[in-house]
Amino acid sequence: MHALQPKHIKLKPEEVKKLFDKYNISISQLPKIKAEDPALEGVFKKGEILRIERKEEDKINIYYRAVI
Repeated sequence: MHALQPKHIKLKPEEVKKLFDKYNISISQLPKIKAEDPALEGVFKKGEILRIERKEEDKINIYYRAVI
């Protein structure tokens, strides 16, 4: 992983449930990312949910993506 690349973390099933309950959404409503994306380094499978942590100035922003 490159030093400037944001962290990509696979969510556990219980974390996915909490995410869906908190925002009242389903997997189809999340932004998508392809399993072949170079940022994923081949560690993620289709159907998994990722948390992406991007550091911007002095705070960390959290984004979620569904692997397709």
